[in-house]
Amino acid sequence: MKPTMKKLICIVIVVLGISSAGFSQKKSTYQSNTYTSGIGVRFGSGYFDLVSASYKTFLAESPGALELNLGFRPESYGYYNSGYYSSNVFNLSFSASYQYHFDIPPVPGLKWFIGGGLTAYETFANSNTHYAGFGMGIFPTGGADYKFGSIPLDVSADFRPTFGLVRPNDLHSYFYATVGASARYTFR
Repeated sequence: MKPTMKKLICIVIVVLGISSAGFSQKKSTYQSNTYTSGIGVRFGSGYFDLVSASYKTFLAESPGALELNLGFRPESYGYYNSGYYSSNVFNLSFSASYQYHFDIPPVPGLKWFIGGGLTAYETFANSNTHYAGFGMGIFPTGGADYKFGSIPLDVSADFRPTFGLVRPNDLHSYFYATVGASARYTFR
């Protein structure tokens, strides 16, 4: 790994640590959560996962939440399967993130969030083992979350610029700008 990349990763880790420490304090002005947890599906931009199961739970009565995703990207999706890179690659991934939510007062149930997390994935390649292997990355995250008032449904959109820490091989990049949208059935 290049020295500049190591410095960048260290800076990102320090900034995330300081940010989460500052946001971990309970705010008395925070409105109570409109749901405690939700389970559903997340559709991603496709590098680590195209489709994943999504579970989100708020931590006690605080604005902090934990989101867990278990997903996959099928063999027929992605740039590995076009032209020169054809290799029948399948990804299986797991990610976990901490999100700190802020109310958007004019719209009940609408919140924006920031946080960070970790993703781990395994790449399986049937015809070209050059792509196969384990990978891991960290990401800051941000987005919006909306809980419908009359039905037990929550939708959210997020941005996860992921910095690779461990790569299956040199063909994979160190940076992936991933986006996603989720829909979850909520529990009070």
